[in-house]
Amino acid sequence: MSSLLRRVISTAKAPGAIGPYSQAVLVDRTVYISGQIGMDPSSGQLVPGGIEEEAKQCIYLLVVKTTVLLADINDFNTVNDIYKQYFKSNFPARAAYQVAALPKGGRIEIEAVAVQGPFTTALL
Repeated sequence: MSSLLRRVISTAKAPGAIGPYSQAVLVDRTVYISGQIGMDPSSGQLVPGGIEEEAKQCIYLLVVKTTVLLADINDFNTVNDIYKQYFKSNFPARAAYQVAALPKGGRIEIEAVAVQGPFTTALL
């Protein structure tokens, strides 16, 4: 059986890891993306503007599955409105939870699974 290549991804274009984890890991064509809070990669600080701006900062990749962690589940509808600005149809699978706290006092964290390269969507 042939082995798959596991590639650790590190880029200055995204916030750096603030703990012992990788920003992302690529295995074959699947990218496992660590949770992203609404942090500006250049300053390392949360973007100003509250949940709306933090949510926009979190969403930037074509993904097949996301997990949304919210400091306040009452922000669920606001995040849905922002989410729809980035994903117009064939939405990724998703789970959303309220959590006790997020790193740096963030109001939202999104982690994702993405696929590198082209793929075809078939609705079942």
